[in-house]
Amino acid sequence: MIAAFIEIPSLDIFSDDPQNLTSTVQLVLVLTVLSLAPAILILMTSFTRIVIVLSFVRSGLATQQMPPNQVIIGLALFMTFFIMAPIFSEVNENALQPLFDGELTQEEAFNEAATPMKEFMAQHTREKDLALFMGYAGEPRPESLDDIPLTALVPAFAISELKTAFQIGFMIFVPFLVIDMVVASVLMSMGMMMLPPVMIALPFKILLFVLVDGWHLVVRSLLFSF
Repeated sequence: MIAAFIEIPSLDIFSDDPQNLTSTVQLVLVLTVLSLAPAILILMTSFTRIVIVLSFVRSGLATQQMPPNQVIIGLALFMTFFIMAPIFSEVNENALQPLFDGELTQEEAFNEAATPMKEFMAQHTREKDLALFMGYAGEPRPESLDDIPLTALVPAFAISELKTAFQIGFMIFVPFLVIDMVVASVLMSMGMMMLPPVMIALPFKILLFVLVDGWHLVVRSLLFSF
């Protein structure tokens, strides 16, 4: 009986009714944005740097799948939400809520939402990377942040984040590499050629990481890098 009173909107792209066609286009746009949400989360937030650095920590420890991928990605997601919370709040207040209340059009809401995201990405984008995409697209030198298109800023921000993450990962690898070299030298001096150095170095790496409270230091470094 309840289903009889529920009116399901039609989806007809060949309709001559302008109102029906507008609703259809809006629905298609919403579905498109939802399908692009993972890419937006990965490329326009702090997620990329965090998940790569955490993966470097696991690789440096050589603990194979410990912690599991689910833990690393989950921690990266919650850290991303924590770091991006002020920006998401600004987007909600200045763009989403006025759009839902009918105070802004879709285009105006998009511009309002893009501004804080652009400010965040511009702070962590190298000028060299941005100039690469702006020059390739034939865009003039921007005078302000509003002159930078998202099509150039997003990939520039992504490769800048990749470089920063790999720089942090290199610094994380150094102490673990020292432990591997020391263990390998000791084993060679004792004539234990057939004993894998990785097997002996693993507990020392874990012990060192626990003693210095490694996870706290890594997460603290990531938080203060933004």
